[in-house]
Amino acid sequence: MFTGIVEELGKIQSVQESNNGYVVTISATKVLEDVRLGDSIAVNGICLTVTSFKESHFTVDVMPETLKATNLKLLGAGDAVNLERAMAAGGRFGGHFVSGHIDGVGKIVKRTPKHNAIYYEIEAPEALSPYFMMKGSVAVDGTSLTVFGVSGNTFTLSLIPHTVEESVLGHKKEGDLVNIECDMLAKYMDNLLQRRAEQSQQSNLTKEFLTDHGF
Repeated sequence: MFTGIVEELGKIQSVQESNNGYVVTISATKVLEDVRLGDSIAVNGICLTVTSFKESHFTVDVMPETLKATNLKLLGAGDAVNLERAMAAGGRFGGHFVSGHIDGVGKIVKRTPKHNAIYYEIEAPEALSPYFMMKGSVAVDGTSLTVFGVSGNTFTLSLIPHTVEESVLGHKKEGDLVNIECDMLAKYMDNLLQRRAEQSQQSNLTKEFLTDHGF
């Protein structure tokens, strides 16, 4: 579990193909302060497991499907990535519930500087549009952000200067792809309502049933 509060910008050292997928080596400092083998670190919002580490870098294994389903497939040596360690049970909770499981890849369709902020309009897969709402939460490349506007399957974000400087999103331009994880609570609620609707449709309690039994 993560909060979407990026701890530092890491840098990809290498992406190497292996028998079971890919091995990605990432340089970092802060997230390695208390790292152990098997720890989870979110890389651009993707929950990955530390398979080895040294003082200034760590490695993770990435399955081919994960590479295909996220913007990691576009990254190579020298590219920056957002990094966040898994949330500690006794730590402060500054963002929102983030699982590290990407729901889809979106595209930045407009980037507009305005006063001290930058507005980003991001086009998401159509299937994700029910989960975007004004002032709702979304994780973009692992950064917890508040939805500033919604139009169809496009949502708008407003980034303050700190977020611009301290996350990869602040340095992206129109046409770039971003990882999107929708609000976890919204997804659970939607799933629950869909299941309830399906159960109601399958129920034997119909008008004809009630009539046949004297009601």
